[in-house]
Amino acid sequence: MSSEVAAADCLFLGIDIGTSGVRGSLIGDEREELFSYQIDLEAPKIKGARTEQNPLIWKQATFKVIKALQQKLQNCSDEKTIAALAIDGTSGTVLVCDQTGTPLANALMYNDQSCLEEAAQIAEIAPADCAAHGASSSLAKAMFLLKHHPEASHLCHQADWVAATLTGKYGISDENNCLKLGYNSLEETWPNWLNELDIGNRTLPRVLKPGSLIANINPKAASELGLTESCQIIAGTTDSIAAFIATGANKIGDAVTSLGSTLVLKIIADKPVFAPEFGIYSHRLGEHWLAGGASNSGGCVLKKYFNQQQLDAMTPLLKAEQKTGLDYYPLPSTGERFPRNDANLAPKLEPRPDDDVSFFQAILEGIANIEAEGYQQLSKLGAPAPQRVFTAGGGSKNSAWRQIRQTTLNTPVIIAGQTEASYGSALLARQGYMKTIEENAT
Repeated sequence: MSSEVAAADCLFLGIDIGTSGVRGSLIGDEREELFSYQIDLEAPKIKGARTEQNPLIWKQATFKVIKALQQKLQNCSDEKTIAALAIDGTSGTVLVCDQTGTPLANALMYNDQSCLEEAAQIAEIAPADCAAHGASSSLAKAMFLLKHHPEASHLCHQADWVAATLTGKYGISDENNCLKLGYNSLEETWPNWLNELDIGNRTLPRVLKPGSLIANINPKAASELGLTESCQIIAGTTDSIAAFIATGANKIGDAVTSLGSTLVLKIIADKPVFAPEFGIYSHRLGEHWLAGGASNSGGCVLKKYFNQQQLDAMTPLLKAEQKTGLDYYPLPSTGERFPRNDANLAPKLEPRPDDDVSFFQAILEGIANIEAEGYQQLSKLGAPAPQRVFTAGGGSKNSAWRQIRQTTLNTPVIIAGQTEASYGSALLARQGYMKTIEENAT
């Protein structure tokens, strides 16, 4: 039986655990999203540089989302069953738990910056191109948590732990989440220099490729959620990579630009690119690599000068085919890391035209120039030139900006049909299920 035939009566579920909520996407065998459901999460607790959250609320929210989607299925009298499930979570969110998976403390969140002492120890030992540097890295947080809870049996990322509540198998992670924990994705192993840090190899997770089978759901969770005991739990990824997968980008030269508060670029390459001075690291993505960088420019600059009502009113008045000729480098404040690494780089937003529409367009042109420079910088460092650019984020809805960008990039710019991380995780679940069917057939 082919994998496509085997998948015909199956559904695939992706769960995205974000900062403010948990979202689920249920897709069919043709990758179409059938249902989605989202619930809010209680905000993380912030005290100074410390940002933490109770992991139990992730499990509770995830279970509620799954039950709600199961109810939607029952209401439409669909006899198809959920064959596989994958989970993504925020990159760098870490917790420690005992042998049974019970958390020993609140999780330290992805944006926690409190582990300065641990970051300094890492800086003395870790290679310069390692992604585990900095107080916000998984490794710095892991060292802090293990120092205060030496009895811990498992070190987990957010996606790992929630997946393990479904399988009962703790201590398993994926190589995307483990990058900031020091995992060497090029050699596919934990590096020896980790032995010099007080982390304890016994707590390091076993690392799988995203889309690999972890295990079938355990009977207790299956019964509680109304899932079959044959439902496969598939290794997930980080939220940003799941969102990249969701766009449909899947071959070398495919790129995704996220036009949010900041400008984030990612491109599929045939080899990894590491340039920590620009904040560039590479994740393994199937048989390829995903390299990218983030500029401080983006929608935050627009919001500094205009409110949303003004932006909406001016957008139809833009003349994308008539360039303003103003050479802006729009930044919200002094300092840039990518595509230029210059902490003293000042915003360039002058001269300011008399009319707001021209000023608005000049900012958009400036951001488009930064996008083009970003892809050029990635190419200089070893990534391919973009062959097509998928667009995600709020700015993707501006057709005039899309035209400006397409002219500047000299590359087709495509509005991504899907950008939700939960949808990307559902695609991973489908991929993992197909792989196991094919392996069983041989």
